[in-house]
Amino acid sequence: MIYETPQAYLEAPQKAVALFGMSGLGKTRTAAMLRGEGDWFHYSIDYRIGTRYMGEHIVDNFKREAMRTPFLRQLLRTDSIYIASNITFENLAPLSTYLGKPGDPAKGGIPFEEYVRRQRLHRESEIAALSDTPLFIDKARDIYGYANFLCDTGGSICEVADPDDPDDPVLEPLARHVLLVQIRGAQVQADELARRFEKNPKPMYYPEAFLREAWADYTAETGTPEDKIDPDHFIVWGFRRLLAHRLPRYDAIGARWGVTVAAAGIEGLRSPADFDALIAEAIGRR
Repeated sequence: MIYETPQAYLEAPQKAVALFGMSGLGKTRTAAMLRGEGDWFHYSIDYRIGTRYMGEHIVDNFKREAMRTPFLRQLLRTDSIYIASNITFENLAPLSTYLGKPGDPAKGGIPFEEYVRRQRLHRESEIAALSDTPLFIDKARDIYGYANFLCDTGGSICEVADPDDPDDPVLEPLARHVLLVQIRGAQVQADELARRFEKNPKPMYYPEAFLREAWADYTAETGTPEDKIDPDHFIVWGFRRLLAHRLPRYDAIGARWGVTVAAAGIEGLRSPADFDALIAEAIGRR
């Protein structure tokens, strides 16, 4: 770890931290608090994916949909209108919409193999965005003058890295530049995330082998043809399975590559000083 003791972290003139864990446990909220109230640069992996690496795919998808409408089709063909993605740290809907959901086109689904193709693009983009972290540490300090740096990772970092590999090409460079901090939720929080997801199912990233197995199991259990599957129902069905798959991988990263804090501790943060105290305490427990 780049900070061996709590004091080393607290006295560091330029702190660098990466938060990871299940989506919905407070990574982006914490980043927004540090950005708004302290001298912290917020580097969002999902934002980087949706702008630098998948932005053109996202906009092309918007255009493809617009071309289905005769009124917009002619305007697009004559360059009379401009279509762009308005992705932000807090609103990642353009990225989620592009990833889509597999299943019945009449219910907003896309063919399964097209879904797999987009998932592969996301994986490549996430690895690239994580690898850009050192570049943005330098930018944050040299261009913008921020003393401290926070990497707000996506919920799928555990799917693009192998915590058991000491030379993992994602985690090893990250650990040399930032302190990896796992936000760990209790089972009740995992259940709440699942209930929240059921009310508002969103596109997700799945590792390909896991996705293909889940798709095969779902179609076998339901006996539904692939082009008639309800996209939301499949995504909700797969979400709890995905949570169970990810939790031990998050734990392994926290145990072998960084430190762990409780989601309850993150939820209670009110200031950058609270954040520093929480991280220092976690380093002291290691």
